[in-house]
Amino acid sequence: MTLIYYFILSVMILIGTLLFWRRSSHYHNWSKKRKSGERILLEDALKFLYDCEYKKLTATPDKIAGNLSVTTETVYKLLDKLTDLKLIKMKNGFALLTSEGKSYALRVIRIHRLWEKYLAEETSIQEKDWHLKAELMEHQISAREADELAAKIGNPVYDPHGDPIPTRTLRLPEPKGIILNELSENLSAEIIHLEDEPHTVYSQLVAMGLYPGMKITLLEKSQDRIKFLTDSDECILSPLLAENITVKILEEDIEERYERLNNLSIGEEAVVMGISNACRGQQRRRLMDLGIVPGSDIVPVLESIGNDPTAYSIKGTTIALRKQQTKNIFIKRKAI
Repeated sequence: MTLIYYFILSVMILIGTLLFWRRSSHYHNWSKKRKSGERILLEDALKFLYDCEYKKLTATPDKIAGNLSVTTETVYKLLDKLTDLKLIKMKNGFALLTSEGKSYALRVIRIHRLWEKYLAEETSIQEKDWHLKAELMEHQISAREADELAAKIGNPVYDPHGDPIPTRTLRLPEPKGIILNELSENLSAEIIHLEDEPHTVYSQLVAMGLYPGMKITLLEKSQDRIKFLTDSDECILSPLLAENITVKILEEDIEERYERLNNLSIGEEAVVMGISNACRGQQRRRLMDLGIVPGSDIVPVLESIGNDPTAYSIKGTTIALRKQQTKNIFIKRKAI
């Protein structure tokens, strides 16, 4: 009887221990996820506040709530937390970053933009997905790992959207250029930045074929639409969409426009002047590996049935390029 009693007691203790361990394990995982979610929300808030200050905009609680997709009540709790951590200070109802808050925000921004550059140059991931994937990684790697990533990709200065990447010492240049809506009619400009938030707007701009480095000429501007010329095609945007594009005005007397390789006829000789910024990552690297670099002589020598692809002679070898590729290659015809 005594043995049975102790056996039952031991089993009950074992079961209780297992249940306690399981519950505590679940609690630990839940607690860890909750804290991780809080940190991500905190870092996203700091990023948004820095972006507002960088663009000289005010960050109201309603704007913060809209950007983070949370309630205003959650924002007020978040602002209290950031104040306690001395990352922000409140002034006249607006949140302002402290020096510690700016440094924290810049570390997150640096990781995000470096990761976008990595995705653009080293992977075949679609352009519309760069931002979303970088949004995840910015919360997962350390400053040291970010420095290693920067060194791996050549310490880039700008991300693929035209945004400057904070330096290792967390310095960032003042913003340049003007919003497309501010460009006067008949002036030419170069797109230097596409805003990548919100994602739906950025995806629409990418789908229209717009990219940093593209040359445009404004044809018409009204309250209802912005019409401009790019690569001989007309593009029409609403003023709301155009607000997400930053340009710099080009001085026409120093701007040199080159032809595209697809304009050459069989036997015509030309010199490669560069590759369009629209061609990125592995596609750009493949062209360069084939010898498509500034200064290289190139001649179309043979057209396939249907004229696509076309064979070109370059650097003592023959390569085949499709029309879509040749449209991204700038050339200058050789004088006859």
